[in-house]
Amino acid sequence: MDRITFNISKEEQDQRLDSFLAENLDDISRSYIQRLISEGYVTVNGKQVKPGYKIKEDDLILAEIPEPEPITIKPEDIPLDIIYEDKDLLVVNKPAGMVVHPASGNYTGTLVNALLAHCQDLSGINGKLRPGIVHRIDKDTSGLLVVAKNDFTHVHLAKQFKEHSIDRAYLALVQGVVAEPGGIIDAPIGRHPSNRKKMAVVLNNSKKAVTKYFVRKRYANHSLLECRLETGRTHQIRVHLAYINHPVVGDPLYGFRKNNLGFTGQALHAYLLGFAHPRKQERLEFSVELPKNFLEILERLEREVD
Repeated sequence: MDRITFNISKEEQDQRLDSFLAENLDDISRSYIQRLISEGYVTVNGKQVKPGYKIKEDDLILAEIPEPEPITIKPEDIPLDIIYEDKDLLVVNKPAGMVVHPASGNYTGTLVNALLAHCQDLSGINGKLRPGIVHRIDKDTSGLLVVAKNDFTHVHLAKQFKEHSIDRAYLALVQGVVAEPGGIIDAPIGRHPSNRKKMAVVLNNSKKAVTKYFVRKRYANHSLLECRLETGRTHQIRVHLAYINHPVVGDPLYGFRKNNLGFTGQALHAYLLGFAHPRKQERLEFSVELPKNFLEILERLEREVD
């Protein structure tokens, strides 16, 4: 059982206890936190309180997180678009709508379920729920991912991600006409102050985030951008483009609710991935075309311009 303590500062006071813990405990839902509080796994100054308790300066919060029940992730015969494969790794083109790895309440139909049916071995560094997964892209983002088949490969790929030596480029269809030819968005990203499901550009409790973008094509009311990541924060491209008032078309969290062009998911595609092969030490680079529905939207926008 994990035991985590918090000593509340003046800046943190007056929040609901369940809201505070939801923001500060990774990968734990607010509803589960409320259950832990109600069942006595969370105390404030040694006493049991209610989920809506308003925390005060110098409060000492103790949260005990029970060990999760063991979960078996089953292989599933789901088709994979494999771009490259050898004994150490594989590169897959993930379709929009597919979750990368299992999580609470979602243990089937993921990329990991498909990988377990395809591969005998995957690296175990990220645990049973994320075998082979070195990095991820959002459920509704399509495109390239590299998967490690062994721990040696995983360690070396993870190091490249940490050193920002992996090339990653995305194509994003955004709302509005971007006037400048390109730019750099250097704005720190952290958890949204009031909506834990969202990230935001914030100064406190944030990490450095840098996205470069270039205009590929302008349409009547939209722009096609190429985005390159210098860092890899959660939802980085989506947050940064919304921050400059050009959100990704169809983005359910950060985009405009109207004028999504009928897009299912979001118009964001990881089209390029380049890295040094951990064992061979040669540079590999892969690119994939836009998915059919993305291309159809661009063709429609082209006709509107003409």
